[in-house]
Amino acid sequence: MRLEGRVCIVTGAASGIGRASAELFAAEGATVVAADLEGAPYRVDVGDEAETIALAGRVVDEHGRIDVLFNNAGIPGVGDVVETTLDLWENVMRVNARGVFLMSRAVVPTMIAQRSGSIVNASSAIVETGLARRVSYAASKGAVLALTKSMQVDLAEHGVRVNALLPGTIMTPFVERYLSESYDDPEEGRRSIRSRQLTGELGAAEDVARAALYLASDESRFVMGAGLTVDGGLSAGKL
Repeated sequence: MRLEGRVCIVTGAASGIGRASAELFAAEGATVVAADLEGAPYRVDVGDEAETIALAGRVVDEHGRIDVLFNNAGIPGVGDVVETTLDLWENVMRVNARGVFLMSRAVVPTMIAQRSGSIVNASSAIVETGLARRVSYAASKGAVLALTKSMQVDLAEHGVRVNALLPGTIMTPFVERYLSESYDDPEEGRRSIRSRQLTGELGAAEDVARAALYLASDESRFVMGAGLTVDGGLSAGKL
């Protein structure tokens, strides 16, 4: 029961890593506020300032505190620097980077008042490795990692920890969508991305959820401003 008595917000909680994390947090004793655009008990558009403020306020009204924020909501972006339209670029940045900023901005005053809290931000192993035709996605996740480190410097004195997760290729609806958009034959895509892993296999949502639980819990009390890589060896390279 590593999160017993904690109130935890998980964005992007309707499926994939968010759903697995919400379920694991609840199993570890947390009161979970599962939020998403649809398919979750709480609705939030993380790119909308008013909606993030409203969600944070509702959680405090209902539960009196906010102990954990897992900024998991995100969208893919496929295209190189020429293929990527300005609309795609701005939409990916709006959700993946602005969404982390706005949701954190809405929650942090409560955590400062409590003098405690853990924020976990979803970055990506792509920030360490690079990947073809992902300029918008890579830029957004790089921004998240930089934001994480800067926020931690500001919030350490208030007892608030801020860390990032850097997942590799995890088999979620998010990745299934990417495969369908990027490959004529999705199975060929699966073979291609499996070949990048030292394990030869793709990760599961639960693999990342367990890492999120570690960062959310007191077990990681001495981990601050870090990027925790969960990528099956992708960023280590292959012989």
